[in-house]
Amino acid sequence: MPTPQPPPLASAERTTVQRVVGAATTAATDLLAVEAPLEISLGYGPANQRQTHTLAVTMRTPGHDAELVAGFLLSEGLIQQAADIGLIEHRADPRRPKERGNVIRAELTPGVPVALNRLERHFYTSSSCGVCGKTSIEAVHASSCPTPPPADSPRVAAALIHALPERQRAAQRVFEQTGGLHATALFSAAGELLLLREDVGRHNAFDKVVGAALLTCQLPLSQHIVLLSGRASFELVQKAAVAGVAILAAVGAPSSLAVEAAEEFGLTLLGFVRQERFNIYTHAQRITDH
Repeated sequence: MPTPQPPPLASAERTTVQRVVGAATTAATDLLAVEAPLEISLGYGPANQRQTHTLAVTMRTPGHDAELVAGFLLSEGLIQQAADIGLIEHRADPRRPKERGNVIRAELTPGVPVALNRLERHFYTSSSCGVCGKTSIEAVHASSCPTPPPADSPRVAAALIHALPERQRAAQRVFEQTGGLHATALFSAAGELLLLREDVGRHNAFDKVVGAALLTCQLPLSQHIVLLSGRASFELVQKAAVAGVAILAAVGAPSSLAVEAAEEFGLTLLGFVRQERFNIYTHAQRITDH
């Protein structure tokens, strides 16, 4: 399936600020990471009876929108493979004709079944959301059917893990300009940076990487390492499990439910990966001393 290029929307924009250094105040120019809405709709059903459903409006940094949508559809259990997507394209919204780049539609291949109860996205956003850990993990099993990484998933040295944050940071072009974006990086088992995506939302950055891998037929990611620039939440572990990731590392801390889910799904989960140290929370057998 060809992936159309999105309209040229900027990922960073300039603004004028008053910069204070000590007791001195001067006018200066600063770069801001762009945050803009992306309305995602889905076309599905038989060729002669197509239906349309608005799935979500997500706040994201423009760029790689088709990958974001493909990753979103996979992690939500609406598709199982790239062939399920017939087309992803930006559409003009008659209400906002100048914002074509902020409306996108995914057309499923005719005949791909759609579970109507999955067309409303379920969020697990805080510890007070009222959904217990067991229920959350069972919901992921039911909707996306993640399978544990295979027995031949990689074993990597701790020294290689130590080197990944610097490699990730060196590739964060927009973060270097703005300081305001999350990143998800995909590495080979040998530590080679294969892909990096940035976004104002950590979940969007992850979806962009998974979507890119899906659209280029690289899933599952069982022979890869994924590094998050921030913390590891339950939802990011869920997305990693659906993509078949074996080793998920985060510069920040994991949540308790993220650790519980990683244990259940067979992922090796690493946290606080920075400054030549990290914690192994689950499935430590994939990390070696040499």
